[in-house]
Amino acid sequence: MPPVLFWNNPMLAQQLVNGLLLGATYALFALGFTLMFGVLRVINLVYGFYFSAGAFLALGLTHLGFGIWSALPVAAIGAGALAIVLDWLLLARLRRRQAPELASLMVTLGGVLALYAGATAILSPDIRRLPAELIASSAYVVGGVRITASQILILLATGVLVTALVGLMRATRLGLAIRAMAEKPDAAGLMGIDTARLAALVSFLSGALAGAGGVLIGLNFNAIQPYMGEEMMLRGFVVIIVGGLGNIEGAPVAGLLLGFIEVLTAGYVSSGLKDAVGFAILVLVLWTRPQGLFGRATAERA
Repeated sequence: MPPVLFWNNPMLAQQLVNGLLLGATYALFALGFTLMFGVLRVINLVYGFYFSAGAFLALGLTHLGFGIWSALPVAAIGAGALAIVLDWLLLARLRRRQAPELASLMVTLGGVLALYAGATAILSPDIRRLPAELIASSAYVVGGVRITASQILILLATGVLVTALVGLMRATRLGLAIRAMAEKPDAAGLMGIDTARLAALVSFLSGALAGAGGVLIGLNFNAIQPYMGEEMMLRGFVVIIVGGLGNIEGAPVAGLLLGFIEVLTAGYVSSGLKDAVGFAILVLVLWTRPQGLFGRATAERA
């Protein structure tokens, strides 16, 4: 019996497209998370709040008459500005005092709990919807595979943002300075790099990426609420660890891998197992390759 190719199997083809779309959302979310950890060396738990903030900023802008193409960049910039402010309030003093990583983790944990509580009190936990006319609701069907305009927008935006960030990091003097700060922050400061300003820039870029992800995912699922970034944080941890801590190129690959695995597990095994499979992969990677699939092992000397 000849093998069934995916283009002759519309159900499998649709599942693969769904996995690509889900993986792209994970990759987009984890991109800024990876950048923040790779450069600032802190697991900033407030990052999920930037995701929610971007979605709510876009929601407010669309009710003021903005279209999605104008609301998306403005909301991303707003989330980036918020990230600068919160980084200055919560983490800047700890960096100056060279506090241990656990201190930063606990400070951001307290900060995100306060922020979510405040946002819920002000905005209520109810799900909000973007205007129905914001983007075409019709779906395109090609070869039995269905894809909507919002899903195409997610794929395009993810591709553009990943390419732009990799290009910034690998082909510009600013990217060179960021990489130098990530490797040796003290040495970078001695070479004349303004590490405090660069940390603010990294916070802005990370917050803007999270905000853009919140807008796009809110648009795709048409469901916006204050805690929408909390669940994505769990996926973000899986992606940055599997892809390699701080590895910009590894995050999109790991995000796509997780998306494919979750969708295929839900479609062909059990929807209740998709979360378990994702975290099982995390445990296996930590057991066999603790630095992640694309990370580099580091040697410590006494």
